[in-house]
Formats: sequence, structure tokens, C-alpha cells
Amino acid sequence: MSTPAGFDLAAYLARIGYTGARTPTLDTLHAVTWHQATTIPFENLDVLLGRPVALAPEAIAAKLVQARRGGYCFEQNNLLLLALRALGFHVTPIGARVRWQQPRDFVPPRTHLFLRVHFARGDWLTDCGLGAASLTGAIPLEFDRELPTPHEPRRLTNEGGRLFHQMKMGDTWADLCEFTLDELHPIDCEVANWWTSANPASRFKQDVAIGLALRDGTRKAIRGGTFTHRRGAEILHQRAIESANELLALLDEHFGLRFPADTRFGPAGAPWAQ
Repeated sequence: MSTPAGFDLAAYLARIGYTGARTPTLDTLHAVTWHQATTIPFENLDVLLGRPVALAPEAIAAKLVQARRGGYCFEQNNLLLLALRALGFHVTPIGARVRWQQPRDFVPPRTHLFLRVHFARGDWLTDCGLGAASLTGAIPLEFDRELPTPHEPRRLTNEGGRLFHQMKMGDTWADLCEFTLDELHPIDCEVANWWTSANPASRFKQDVAIGLALRDGTRKAIRGGTFTHRRGAEILHQRAIESANELLALLDEHFGLRFPADTRFGPAGAPWAQ
């Protein structure tokens, strides 16, 4: 995805509240990642409403910038890609299989998009589309060492040619995704986005998935009918969501996502869909 002439960089920067430098430096990359990850929530609500998820640049900007909605990885990281290229960065989109809470012998679909940003002194990875584990600062493309971020520490490992992005939760390293460094072209995004948004077997068709990093180092999320506020592995607050009205109130209060009072998110039969 190249940056279209019509991309409104000023509107994007205003949406994420960024007023800093616009030069393509590592400091700018960290700052833009931080501001997007702590402003625009990860969410799959259009999938549950049966609405198509469009990846045209103007559609992504209309939803996440003008309408002040959130989105999942194909929306979040394509928006970030547009912004970084408009700022002058050299960026390659790459893909991954999400492995969070999945055994190693299971092969999930390759339905995650994130970004490789190229610098003269080495490349960095950024990812605002990994739900409640989205990066809040870029990490260097370096393996087998602990990588600090404003939230949880990260690590990249190379296990016999298999590349993993991991997050430290307490004393444990947990797989987030398995990736390659091959470019993920727009047509690859379109195919994976269709599967994610339209296939009945997609996990995003089964459950509400919301995540937002907060600027105090904590995260808030909704998953499995449960609202969670955590700092790393420490659960600060957690509660089951027992009605549609409660879900709508949580979306508004904690994620800035406002929907009409009669909105019901599927699947049918879930407590929070009644």
C-alpha cells in the first residue's frame, strides 16, 4: 500500500494527539506508535455486526480517523503504514500467525499484519494491531534478548528458522505470533482480511475482542465476555459482562466507542448480546 496523495496526515496526527517532530527518526517512530496504541482501540465490532471491513485507504481513514472508531490489525497497521510513509519512513508490511494462548503444534491462519521499518543502522518492528498486546513502542529486529517497551518486555526468538514474537508476563515468556520477514502484499491482506471478517470459523465471528493500552502502563480489554484491567500479569480489576447494556456502557466509558442503545453484538446467545 503506497501513501495516496489524498491521505490527510494532519487529521491522523490530530486523532492520535501527536504534536511532535515529523522527521523519519527512531524517536518519531516510537512516539507515533505510542500515540496510536494509546488512542485508537483494537476492536472487531463491525465483524460481529455483519458489516464488511474495507481496506481501501480512504475507508480506513474514514472509520478510524474521522469516525473515531477502532479496528483490528489490517485496519490499524495499514493506517499506521500510511502515516509512517507520509512522514518519510521506509516501511515494509509483513505477516504472521497469531499464537497467543495456542500450542506450538497448532497451525493458525496467517492473518496478522504488522510493520518492518528500515533504518540505516538496522530495522525495527512496530505493531498497533495485536489487541491487548499491541506494541506501545517499536522494537529492534534483534533476536534472543529482552527488549524493553513502555508496557511489557518483549523478545524475538529464532528457533530453527521459526521466528517468534514473545511477551513477558510475570516470569513467563508467552508466544504472541510466529512471523516471517516476507512482504505481505495488499492482495495478501485482502484475502486474510476476508477470512478474518467473513469466515464463520474466524475467532472474530465468535467473540467481542477489544484492547487499549493506557498511558499509565496498564491495559484494558474485553474478551470472552469479561472486562479486564491489568498491569503486565497483574489483574487490577476484572468482571463478567452480563448484559448488552453493560457492554455498551463499558465500550463508551473505557474505549470511547459509542453505539446506539439498541445495538447488539453477536453471536446470538452470548450474555452480553441479550
